[in-house]
Amino acid sequence: MAKPFAVNDNTFEEQVLDSEQPVLVDFTAEWCPPCKMIAPIIDEIADEYAGKLAVVKLDTDDNPNTVQMYQVMGMPTVILFKGGQAIERITGYVPKERLLQKITPHLSM
Repeated sequence: MAKPFAVNDNTFEEQVLDSEQPVLVDFTAEWCPPCKMIAPIIDEIADEYAGKLAVVKLDTDDNPNTVQMYQVMGMPTVILFKGGQAIERITGYVPKERLLQKITPHLSM
């Protein structure tokens, strides 16, 4: 079972921006209730789209540089990166179907 892995300010460029495949970044915080609600959905997507999509988590409290660079103001914020560019952004809790509607058009199937 594929699981999301953690990235930080130091590894973000290599793990996300330089990735060959699209990367879904979950900007999250331990204290955030909606982040805990969306976490199982993020885990399911990581497993279901393994090989087509990398899924990572970034702790917003510990990584202010990346948070500031992408102007993450609310949480959870989920951003899809492809070719080093942020191409989709979803802020707040959304159901899995809505998240997939935004993500799947950008994946090579």
